[in-house]
Amino acid sequence: MDTYGNLVYSICYKTCGNPFDAEDLTQDVFLAAYRNLFRFDRTYEKAWLCKIASRKCLDFLKSATRRILPADDTFLEDSSTKNPDTDSSPVEEAMLETEARHRLLVACKQLKPPYDVVARLHFYEELTASEIAAAQQENVKTVQTRIYRAKAMLKKALRPEHKLQSERSKV
Repeated sequence: MDTYGNLVYSICYKTCGNPFDAEDLTQDVFLAAYRNLFRFDRTYEKAWLCKIASRKCLDFLKSATRRILPADDTFLEDSSTKNPDTDSSPVEEAMLETEARHRLLVACKQLKPPYDVVARLHFYEELTASEIAAAQQENVKTVQTRIYRAKAMLKKALRPEHKLQSERSKV
């Protein structure tokens, strides 16, 4: 802990961006390392701890969206006191779905070739990788790789911060 504590903490802090979560994750990393000490090889000590830290951070980020705490007002609110006007209607939900699909299609079209076609076919038209590969006469693994890369590009393009930055650059 004395030797690699700062390194593990910096990995955790850079990954999660919160100093309190980074402290907790650092403790989890060293606890996991202690529990698995029998598998430990001293020649790869630093790499081993870094790998544990990165995996713990990824697990934390995956579960972070599930741990959103409700505000006091929504937590204490009784379901019988809800306003029926604030509940979304089926028509409103259909409109929101249509808008979301349109945003997805626009984002797919903005990708560079060959990712634009693969993204549109997979995410918008909901074809499988094997169906796309057969239609384009490509290798399935090639199409899977393109889907994976297109997904990362779409996440970046559809992220709220990205929208704000692109709107600011237009002004």
